[in-house]
Amino acid sequence: MSALSFIIEQQEEKARAGKIITEHGEILTPIFMPVGTVGSVKAVTQQQLNIDVKAQIILGNTYHLYLRPGIDVLEAAGGLHKFNGWHKPILTDSGGYQVFSLATNRKITEEGVLFQSHIDGSRHLFTPEKVMDIQRSIGADIIMAFDECPPYPSEYAYAKKSMELTHRWLQRCVNRLAETPDKYGYTQNLFPIVQGGAYKDLRKVSCEFISSVNAVGNAIGGLSVGEPMEMMYEFTEFCCANLPELKPRYLMGVGTPWDILECISHGIDMFDCVMPTRNGRNGMIFTTEGVINIKNKKWAKDFSPIDKNLPSEISNYYSKAYLRHLFAANEILGLQLASLQNLSFYLWLVGEARKQILNNHFTTWKNDILPIIKQRL
Repeated sequence: MSALSFIIEQQEEKARAGKIITEHGEILTPIFMPVGTVGSVKAVTQQQLNIDVKAQIILGNTYHLYLRPGIDVLEAAGGLHKFNGWHKPILTDSGGYQVFSLATNRKITEEGVLFQSHIDGSRHLFTPEKVMDIQRSIGADIIMAFDECPPYPSEYAYAKKSMELTHRWLQRCVNRLAETPDKYGYTQNLFPIVQGGAYKDLRKVSCEFISSVNAVGNAIGGLSVGEPMEMMYEFTEFCCANLPELKPRYLMGVGTPWDILECISHGIDMFDCVMPTRNGRNGMIFTTEGVINIKNKKWAKDFSPIDKNLPSEISNYYSKAYLRHLFAANEILGLQLASLQNLSFYLWLVGEARKQILNNHFTTWKNDILPIIKQRL
């Protein structure tokens, strides 16, 4: 078994095109990772993810998978890859964000977080050790350290205390992984998470601490949680400058297509967000020509393809008028087609960004395409 490795193939200023190599396959970066919270990317089959969307890696969530279907089911199946039929890499979020945002009556202590399930009110304790054990059982290729994600805004004293707790938990995560074997016959790789709120001195301390762990990759958390967009870009650039250059950098929970392009320019390699599927199910369609509210009457007789420029059969096969009709009729197929269009667009976008970096034309291309894809049609 071999640990995850990362190769930078080309760099244009701070933007990088690279390759992450795992035992479930290679991931070409920069990459967007569709979110499969409960082992399923909503309204999309694994075959569609593979063939239509051309996804290279998807996410599962520790909190949700622990509650349903449960670790006993996942272990009996032989891990999430076998359970859901996705045979490429999987990353699992530690569940920390969900514990703090979804669970009720949570109590944070040095030991971990005691919380009530949002499903049935049952009480559970997540410790760094338990979260590592759960992610081992899920069977992800990349597992995230257990952290506390402070809200925005947070007072300096709280952000500092939270960051220091995250660092102590990280050391416990590292120790737990060192004393437990990989499951299912392949390597499971830890990514620590930078925290520190909206304070650069704390972010620098956090970058230095997680770098000292010498993990195979690193993540930036606690951004895209309500702070101004320009602040997110500024802190992303700052964290990238203080993280190891030769390891993949994952910006958690980001974001819009334009956020992704801006953050690629600062040195981010990996992204995830529920936006393409969640917004798609609400009628917001991202295309190569701009953003569409497919529920608007203006599309009722527009028989042009959903997105004629995308190399996606679905984007070219169905018309805007038909997709609008499906939404008006509350037809489930509408949710599926919208999700597929948006995911295909996101994967196309990062793929194009990669091509432009390899050709040393990324900055010019980004500046040209941003006003196009941001416009409301």
